[in-house]
Amino acid sequence: MAEDLGDKTEDPTPKRLQEARQRGQVARSADLSAALLLSAAAALLYLLGPGMLGSMGSFVRAALEPASLGRGVSARSLAEPVGLALAVGARALAPVLLAMAVLAYLEQVAQVGWNVSLQPLTPKLDRLSPAKGLKNIFSRRSLVKGIVNIAKLALVGAVAAIVVTFAMDRIVASPALTAVGAMMLAARLLTELALWILAVLLAIGLIDRAYQVWQHQQDLRMSKQEVKDERKSTEGDPETKARRQRMAREILRQRLRAAVPKADVVVTNPTHYAVAIQYDADTMAAPRVVAKGADHMALQIRLIASGAGVAVVERPALARALYRAVEVGREIPVEWYEAVAEVLAHVYRLEGRLAGAGAPAEPVAAGAE
Repeated sequence: MAEDLGDKTEDPTPKRLQEARQRGQVARSADLSAALLLSAAAALLYLLGPGMLGSMGSFVRAALEPASLGRGVSARSLAEPVGLALAVGARALAPVLLAMAVLAYLEQVAQVGWNVSLQPLTPKLDRLSPAKGLKNIFSRRSLVKGIVNIAKLALVGAVAAIVVTFAMDRIVASPALTAVGAMMLAARLLTELALWILAVLLAIGLIDRAYQVWQHQQDLRMSKQEVKDERKSTEGDPETKARRQRMAREILRQRLRAAVPKADVVVTNPTHYAVAIQYDADTMAAPRVVAKGADHMALQIRLIASGAGVAVVERPALARALYRAVEVGREIPVEWYEAVAEVLAHVYRLEGRLAGAGAPAEPVAAGAE
């Protein structure tokens, strides 16, 4: 087992993380969830407590009224107080329970995002295995978890003891207080104790959250072979992919070797772009791009053109514009007629082809007068 863990040296891929998420395996801190919900419950009780106490006081007065008037206690006399108790309890607890449910949902979304997975609920026979159950109970992770839980309880107990120790003077002096004063003192001490404990629980939760994220990444680490197999399954076999790329490049070179020699001129950037242009006044309404390329492909076009005796002319702005605007096999747009005609005239002049009707100074579209 140790060797297997040692082999897993690679960080989990996005695909592996997504698959774990679909299984319900996410980095979630139960300690942080509990601390946040306890803090929310304390805040709700602080805000809604006075109203709840007022409602309970009204109930107590209504329940004791028959006894104060000397009435006998019977099932009929108790029906009204019991019904009132249920109504008061429902009204008092409903806002708290609703708010806690909403906060629990928001806390879940904040930690792991929106994630619904039914796989953890799927029955599995291996979970019923006593041997596996004992193995999980006495595993190293369970032992560490137990020690950490004991340390958490000890830390909370130590904080509570420190708070009580610092409040000991006030506690010793409490017998001299009135009943109301003693109750107020007890409320203040309990509030201080609760705040300190909540602060400790929140700190523990944040630390546990960071640990859970780290542990989640460790649990999903992959071996080099697993990464290679995943890449092969998603992208295909690297050797097959490389072979396809070589075939595609060879097909492209064959097309260039067939198209570029037919061109009248190759317009270049001079190094980054190359556009091969063909024009036949008898069969074409306008010059046409027969090949184009960038960087390495541009170099191939220039080499083929040089070998085939096709003129290569440097026109950086024109080369960039035609490369971006015109697809292979398409005619030159009207806005570039003049610039292309100038290049063609220059080439024809060098080749001695300008005289005659074979090369108009400016191409005209079909149907133009």
